[in-house]
Amino acid sequence: MSPRVLPTVLATALIGGLLAAAPADATESHQRPIRLLGEKIVPNALPFQGTTVGGLSSIDYDPRTGGYALICDDRSAINPARFYTATFPVSADGVGDVTFTGTKPLLRPDGTPYPPLAKNDPSLPQNEQTIDPEELRVDPWTGDYYWSQEGERTATTLIDPSIREARRTGEYVRDLPIPANEKMTPTAGPRQNLVLEGITFTGFGSLLASEVEGPLLQDGPEPTTTSGALSRITLQSRFGPVLAQYAYPQEPLFAAPVPPTAFATTGVSSMLAVDQADPTKFLMMERSFSTGVGNKVRVYEIDTKGATNVLNVKSLADAKHVKPVKKRLLFDAADLGLSTVDNLEGMTWGPKLPNGERSLILVSDNNFSATQVTQFVALAVPSERL
Repeated sequence: MSPRVLPTVLATALIGGLLAAAPADATESHQRPIRLLGEKIVPNALPFQGTTVGGLSSIDYDPRTGGYALICDDRSAINPARFYTATFPVSADGVGDVTFTGTKPLLRPDGTPYPPLAKNDPSLPQNEQTIDPEELRVDPWTGDYYWSQEGERTATTLIDPSIREARRTGEYVRDLPIPANEKMTPTAGPRQNLVLEGITFTGFGSLLASEVEGPLLQDGPEPTTTSGALSRITLQSRFGPVLAQYAYPQEPLFAAPVPPTAFATTGVSSMLAVDQADPTKFLMMERSFSTGVGNKVRVYEIDTKGATNVLNVKSLADAKHVKPVKKRLLFDAADLGLSTVDNLEGMTWGPKLPNGERSLILVSDNNFSATQVTQFVALAVPSERL
């Protein structure tokens, strides 16, 4: 059996068991005991190796180095689209300073950096066009990187979102297939800037899960202050084949903007497997912002067991018998005692603590704004509670 056949068989077995599993008990929504280990704020507009640090949209622990890999969501407007590596010491007694150790541009198949949006050439293949980077994960098998980007939807431009594999040098390897319903068309597919915000490995690295930040156009309207929405989680083999999709029930917008006509948004900004041995349980970060009110960031634990496979369901808005994933609140960032709750967008499991607790590391995207911060947060999570 070839090296690629075995993981596919394993993935099929895992997903088969997942779909056949009996529904678990009804979930609760409650605050779990979470302990803040510490936080560090990186100076705004920090220069590093010819780049400006900011826009950190994801973070992932790299067991090969004991450090972290972080993607930057700069669309090559300030510097070429890129990722960083950094160290952030975490212990039961607190956290140390953030030290950036490297940065490299993400590269196109021809070996060049991605162009800024203003210089995008629609005549090129889509994997050569501009990108909107959002999440990066370290491959547990090879140490290389898998990363997601949101594409583009305007009146004149449609660029599909994607999940791509890259070497640790940033060199392009390949695009993974995405479900047809996540591709941009004039009337269906993802909304602008509400696409592939999160990816995570599971099933001992044989599977890749991803989530769409907001509901697809065909799946109904965005959340409001009075109603939530259904977005989609996709599970696929690390080698490409899409295996299943699940409906994720998003919370309503936490507050109306001030004034009511001002900007507000909400959606899922990161996804993380609870345990590599269990391909059914994940953490989902829901991040909201309302002008004049601020940010609300909550992390939920979800379970896909017993949920309907909606891969072939054309519209969740019209589906009458779809059972979404179960979810319960793990924590609200407002309850952690942070100096500020900024635009938290990334999360990863960090090193295990001596007392058996797991460290959970969060990072915020400052949008390269002088009024926001790049914030690293370390939490202690009792492992027996997950």
